[in-house]
Amino acid sequence: MTTEETTQVLHSEPRIRVGGGWISALVLANLGLFMAFLTPIQILLAEQIDALDPSGKEVALGWATGVGALVAVVANPLAGALSDRTVGRFGRRRPWILGGAVVGAVGLAVTAAQTTVVGVALGWCLAQLGLNAMLAGTNAVVPDLVPVRQRAAVSGFIGIPMTLGLVVGALLVTTVVTGIATGYLLLAALTVLCAVPFVLLTPDPQVPLPAREPVRLKDFVVSPRVYPDFGWAWVTRFLVMLGNAMGTLYLLYFLKDAVHYPDPDEGVLILTLLYTAGVVVTAVAGGVVSDRLGRRKALVSVGSALMAVASLMLTLWHTWPVVMGAAALLGLGFGVYIAVDQALITQVLPRAGDRARDLGVINVANSAPQVLGPALAAPIVAYAGGYAGLYLTATVVTVLGGVLVWKIRSVP
Repeated sequence: MTTEETTQVLHSEPRIRVGGGWISALVLANLGLFMAFLTPIQILLAEQIDALDPSGKEVALGWATGVGALVAVVANPLAGALSDRTVGRFGRRRPWILGGAVVGAVGLAVTAAQTTVVGVALGWCLAQLGLNAMLAGTNAVVPDLVPVRQRAAVSGFIGIPMTLGLVVGALLVTTVVTGIATGYLLLAALTVLCAVPFVLLTPDPQVPLPAREPVRLKDFVVSPRVYPDFGWAWVTRFLVMLGNAMGTLYLLYFLKDAVHYPDPDEGVLILTLLYTAGVVVTAVAGGVVSDRLGRRKALVSVGSALMAVASLMLTLWHTWPVVMGAAALLGLGFGVYIAVDQALITQVLPRAGDRARDLGVINVANSAPQVLGPALAAPIVAYAGGYAGLYLTATVVTVLGGVLVWKIRSVP
């Protein structure tokens, strides 16, 4: 790391483009991370809780994932703030990436051994603690080192493992290994292994002593009056992710109870493949277009609109062909959305020296819907229209998120 690169990380927006090796190592680390995040929620936790409490599986799954998401709400910004202030020759981000991967792996192993719903929830909380520490580090390296005009494209590459992680994870736990516990243990090992190349092979600048400040509770409250664009970015991300959380939490049960698909596990895998194909098609392409045009908000709205249409399809028709079409359309929309919105967010962060902390605050908008989503989804499915009512609500929330992005003024 040269003096110029270190200075740009600490005091200004980066100017030196990152290379393919750096991007590949970060994509691999994110692949392991999102395999550990998403595969349990979509498959392992759902199956484990279904076996433990089949009659109350919807409420139990919502409770377990909601408590885990609540841990994430606290862990991610706190780990980010500590990462911003970490001292040592290994840099600021790498200790948290590797340490978080190890703790997350231990949490997955603990979850695998549980025989009660409470035990599963506690193990998942430990996994969320470690994985969110890792996420704080991997998120922060993008604004640390990637120039603005390359940022949406890089975010597009990183967006691919957010969905590919579930595909690879689903294939591994349904075809490569058998048994819920074995699936957890395999994901645990891969989380650490995928993090190692980025930690060992990429630079991570240290922060000079004068740039470090103590962590204070008030630092985690970013005033929307002082930083209105940051506030609107948070709100729009929260709404879109809330719609996504409500629409995907009960996917296994939706296929089983509403679509009556004969093999729901297989159905989840097929839909995930279609969804991932859509993301792969649009994530990097959407990011490149956004970087070249220098425009973010219009593409964020387009991505949100596509996701809303997909959710509306599930509201109106509960047939397998429609569900497959909706999965592909959802992936196309999410690919554009996540690449461009992530780049937009990095352009409205309040302070360069607190990037990981501020991205942790933004990540609350990713995690909080995992808490609120089950609280809203369970009563809707039970008392307010079933799955049609659930997906209609998700449609409305997603549309609102896509509209409110236009409140942001400092980014075109």
